[in-house]
Amino acid sequence: MRAVVREQPGLSSSALCVPEFACVLQRHVRERSLTRSQAGRLHRLFRADVDAGIWSLIEMSRPLLEEVERRVLALPLAAPLRAADAIHLTTAAEAGFGEIWTSDRHIFGAAPAFGLLDTSA
Repeated sequence: MRAVVREQPGLSSSALCVPEFACVLQRHVRERSLTRSQAGRLHRLFRADVDAGIWSLIEMSRPLLEEVERRVLALPLAAPLRAADAIHLTTAAEAGFGEIWTSDRHIFGAAPAFGLLDTSA
């Protein structure tokens, strides 16, 4: 996955990735797989990439969230999906992307219902 990302001219994500990344770092510190110092360094690197325009963050708006609601209500019952994952999938679909990159099995399974292909390895 990292090799594929390195080859891209830019990356896009829902702006939801900002608090999600902070929560991931906090969880790793809590579980002691990262020190606070390591987490701080990773956070600064991420923010530097955002500030440099490497990551294009797509804002969440009320119309987008209402579209998330519409799409989720239309999902097959066999497709378990968390709200944050539905936001990411809807953001990608509404932005006109044809594919996503993820290692999350729930996002992977739901991607086709949003008109997206998952290209994760």
